[in-house]
Amino acid sequence: MKFRLLLFALGQILKIASKFNKAYKAYISKASVRMLIKTADGKNARLFIFDKGKFSSIPGDQKDFDVALVWKDAATGFSVLTDKKSDASFNAAADGKLKVLGMSFYAQWFEDGIKLVL
Repeated sequence: MKFRLLLFALGQILKIASKFNKAYKAYISKASVRMLIKTADGKNARLFIFDKGKFSSIPGDQKDFDVALVWKDAATGFSVLTDKKSDASFNAAADGKLKVLGMSFYAQWFEDGIKLVL
């Protein structure tokens, strides 16, 4: 439940940032990306849609994405996504707790964009 709420809150934060944060607005204006964050079982998932400056998100395990971050389970996803260490995601991937599907370049793009907001 915490993981699902985290993804919802992130969507709300990004929606506000896409309208009021000039740096973030400029950053996302150049890309069309569909970013899925989910658990391996697919029970917790949210798709973040960036369309040349417009942002939206929808809940649920979607099949149409450019990149997906697939967490071993909700507890791991919540723990890593809220960790303050900059290498937390890297370490999770190295430990097999996170898989990146699709174009991994967009995962880095998403993370760099988050840094503009948080």
